Amino acid sequence: MTVQEGFERVRTGCHRGICCRVLQLLLLLTSFFSVVLTAKPKMPGHTHLNSIRIDGDISLGGLFPVHARGNDGKACGELKKEKGIHRLEAMLFALDRINNDNELLPNITLGARILDTCSRDTHALEQSLTFVQALIEKDSTDVKCLSGGPPIITKPERVVGVIGASASSVSIMVANILRLFKIPQVSYASTAPELSDNTRYDFFSRVVPPDTYQAQAMVDIVKAMRWNYVSTVASEGNYGESGVDAFIQKSREDGGLCISQSVKIPREPRGGEFDKIVRRLSENPNARVVIIFANEDDIRVTQKPTLIPRVTWMNHPVKFKFDKCKSTVTRKILKKVESAMQLLQAAKKANQTGHFIWVGSDSWGSKIAPILDQEEMAEGAVTILPKRQSIKGFDRYFISRTLENNRRNIWFAEFWENNFQCKLSRHAVKKGSGVKKCTNHERIGKDSSYEQEGKVQFVIDAVYAMAHALHNMHKDLCPGKVGLCSKMDTINGTLLLKYIRDVNFTGIAGTPVVFNVNGDAPGRYEIYQYQMMNNTTEYKIIGHWTDQLHLDIPEMQWPGGIQDVPSSICSHPCRPGQRKKIVKGIPCCWHCESCDGYQYQADTYTCKMCRFDLRPNDNHTGCMPIPIVKLEWSSPWAVIPVLIAVAGIMATLFVVVTFVRYNDTPIVKASGRELSYVLLTGIFLCYATTFLMISTPDMVVCSLRRIFLGLGMSISYAALLTKTNRIYRIFEQGKMSVSAPRFISPASQLVITFSLISVQLLGVCIWFGVDPSQAVIDYEDQRTTNPEMARGVLKCDISDLSLICLLGYSMLLMVTCTVYAIKTRGVPETFNEAKPIGFTMYTTCIVWLAFIPIFFGTSQSAEKLYIQTTTLTISVSLSASVSLGMLYMPKVYVILLHPEQNVPKRKRSLKAVVTAATMSNKFNSKGGLRPNGEAKSELCESLETQVLSSKQTYISYSNHAI
Repeated sequence: MTVQEGFERVRTGCHRGICCRVLQLLLLLTSFFSVVLTAKPKMPGHTHLNSIRIDGDISLGGLFPVHARGNDGKACGELKKEKGIHRLEAMLFALDRINNDNELLPNITLGARILDTCSRDTHALEQSLTFVQALIEKDSTDVKCLSGGPPIITKPERVVGVIGASASSVSIMVANILRLFKIPQVSYASTAPELSDNTRYDFFSRVVPPDTYQAQAMVDIVKAMRWNYVSTVASEGNYGESGVDAFIQKSREDGGLCISQSVKIPREPRGGEFDKIVRRLSENPNARVVIIFANEDDIRVTQKPTLIPRVTWMNHPVKFKFDKCKSTVTRKILKKVESAMQLLQAAKKANQTGHFIWVGSDSWGSKIAPILDQEEMAEGAVTILPKRQSIKGFDRYFISRTLENNRRNIWFAEFWENNFQCKLSRHAVKKGSGVKKCTNHERIGKDSSYEQEGKVQFVIDAVYAMAHALHNMHKDLCPGKVGLCSKMDTINGTLLLKYIRDVNFTGIAGTPVVFNVNGDAPGRYEIYQYQMMNNTTEYKIIGHWTDQLHLDIPEMQWPGGIQDVPSSICSHPCRPGQRKKIVKGIPCCWHCESCDGYQYQADTYTCKMCRFDLRPNDNHTGCMPIPIVKLEWSSPWAVIPVLIAVAGIMATLFVVVTFVRYNDTPIVKASGRELSYVLLTGIFLCYATTFLMISTPDMVVCSLRRIFLGLGMSISYAALLTKTNRIYRIFEQGKMSVSAPRFISPASQLVITFSLISVQLLGVCIWFGVDPSQAVIDYEDQRTTNPEMARGVLKCDISDLSLICLLGYSMLLMVTCTVYAIKTRGVPETFNEAKPIGFTMYTTCIVWLAFIPIFFGTSQSAEKLYIQTTTLTISVSLSASVSLGMLYMPKVYVILLHPEQNVPKRKRSLKAVVTAATMSNKFNSKGGLRPNGEAKSELCESLETQVLSSKQTYISYSNHAI
């Protein structure tokens, strides 16, 4: 197994306990001997391959991504000017300041061993073996020179602490090695939340806040923009994956934020990989916001390094980086180069310009490189960066760097060629290539653009944190001692870690540098937005975050110059009166369902039914009382019954007045005055009931309805039943005997009539006792499917069944009376009132037979109240009108218009009267020519005589009548 393969296994299978640590140690030892035994001695101060060595009393390690990841099996790729060279020079700048500071570590010089990680964790792991070489005791007894003498092996300098690394994946890999040898590590850019685990990375600290703070800041930004549906893109590795995981975790904790797509960029993306990513991001067009935790190389467009012209200087490869400072000729050359389409360009290729709103992490920050030549795609992007300040002293230092005064940086020559687009070697310059030879008179910031990289401040603070910790340790271990003392010959890494965690000083930018128990710095971020205005672009600070967000939304601009914040929501807010039906598993997505019928929106997610007496308002956000209706006097449904009732009452009163006026005339007497007045009273009550049925229901009105609705008909039909029963009994008795039947006197007839009426009154009284009368509002009667048409009906508490029971007794009297009328139909009309009574009952039955289907057939109608009330009142009035018209109008006609017929006739015996009536009916068809009332008068007269005295045969009919 090669060393490379072994470290790959360490990377993928670490954190498995003691066995893992033993494996790591064995690999370290194997690698150490393979390096040491084959290395040539090197003098102090000389450069090492892929490393910088600066001598000092105490040496610090440094890890920087001087080069990008290599392709096609190569460890290193193109040079990184900002993230690599700027940061490396920042450490050198800090060392110079500290070594020249008489107050900090006086008479103690800090040295350094700086390595290139090539932005790859496995490569950094191999390089970091250099830091632990001095801690491994080497057995060289078996090693001899060719001359036989002992070998001369240069003892490597001991590194007491390491500054770095940049990428979180690199820091995690290196931290697993350094913790085995108790070497503290202070990172200036690694922000993965995983590194906050003090049980696994106990020797790791950082001057930048972890991504948990950054994730919280990004969640706060998303919520401040009122976005709730976003996608995430993460570079494969600890930084990207941990950052997205932290964002998702924070979004879940805060609630109200959902992830549409969570996409991962592979370490080695294949062709078309970014096109697939963009297609996935476009699957949900509502999720316009994309949260990016990606490496700079995955955001921008890169070129295949094997096709870029290369030159060497001092045996080191020099590569061009596509920059704004390139000459026109170089741009033309690179345009012909086949490019690997990356995220922004893939989105542009998919015609998504202006669609996606990017929210980038600190790896994007305010850098130009990720968006080079993709400005339109990046417009409106919101990025975040730990709060920083440009260090003026570093600007002066870096601008003054030349090839002559910066030979300690072995990569500076490569930077020089890349920055000024020239070649240091005359032989590397080809004719017609457009590439010039470097003159060494070029100057940074004058002949090339220069902008300080964002993490320079943190690199300097990291170096100072290590220096302050060593300074405090020196004060405690070597009090009053100038320079190092014996106690610091071998620095205890655990003790140094304690001093690092306890430092508290003001950094170079004026911000305090402190660490918490996990070695994390406090969260302080600045919020940027990439804006385009008047053909110029800039990263504009639009807010900051320190435990809470402060965002200047009016200063933000969006693609196309739009001021309004673009939306990125799964579902639009529901309209008033609609509830949210959450899509399973996606709390930010919902379907809007209207609260229909009698439902109202109780809350965001619930529709509830309104109370029985309420209906929803117009937008179904609440309930309001259902309107109350009743039969109004002005309604056509009431006017017609009232007119009929008024006419009937007037007619009834007219008959009563006529009868009272001609009370002693033969016709009035022959009609049976007592029962006639009772019958007329019942008819009057039937008409009067109409007014009770239309009056506004209350307890009094409802009580009167119960009493008089059935009472009027009971009085009428009780009187008619008594009459027909009397006639029937008289004729049946007269056929067998000359003696009159029992209970045919007026008094007896009244007793019978009132007895029949009392049954109705008794039933009503029992009803009152069981269920007192009251007015109710029936909300079910007109509860239509359309709530707007719903009405509450104010009515008396008389159900349809109760109404049938109330009128049932009257119906029974009517049917019985009809039966007697049928039995007496053979009696000639000239002798009695049987036939008029029969016609009255037949007609009444027809009226009520028509009433029943109309009344009950409209029980489901919306106009039920009006139809049933009108039908009932008209039916009652028609019944009364039939009785009044057929029984009394002919008599009134004779009394008023033919008084000559209203005269007394001779008297005959009962037997003679009955026999005459019977024989007349059979043989004498001319009996009908006799004056009206003659036979009836004789019959009534004879009957009255039999009642008064059984011994008398003839009496005057003027004293009694039927």
